[in-house]
Amino acid sequence: QRQPVESGGGSVQAGGSLRLTCATSDIPDSRKYVAWFRQVPGKDFEGVATIYTGGGSTRYADSVLGRFTISQDNDKDAVYLQMNRLKPEDTAKYYCAEALVVRYDSWLKKEEYDDWGPGTQVTVSS
Repeated sequence: QRQPVESGGGSVQAGGSLRLTCATSDIPDSRKYVAWFRQVPGKDFEGVATIYTGGGSTRYADSVLGRFTISQDNDKDAVYLQMNRLKPEDTAKYYCAEALVVRYDSWLKKEEYDDWGPGTQVTVSS
């Protein structure tokens, strides 16, 4: 089973955009939860957005609602995080994580996810 791998991070000025890509695991016909988390050194992981690949339902953190969009391409085993109107406080290392089962009220909780990518750095300058 392939582990998730992130790409697309980089440096951008405030107000700009980036799109992150998660190459997800290649379990055939899998329906899974794929989430984006971020972490600033010395702070806890923050759940940013989650998508259920079986139907496309999504959840977002309040801090990114209206600016970030999570989407999927099942043919490519990929999940994307489109990040618009970036702010300096969005600076963090972003991680993609997967789980087959997530509790109803816990889509953005780190403890629910089993497989993690190595992360990609996003830096937003003011």
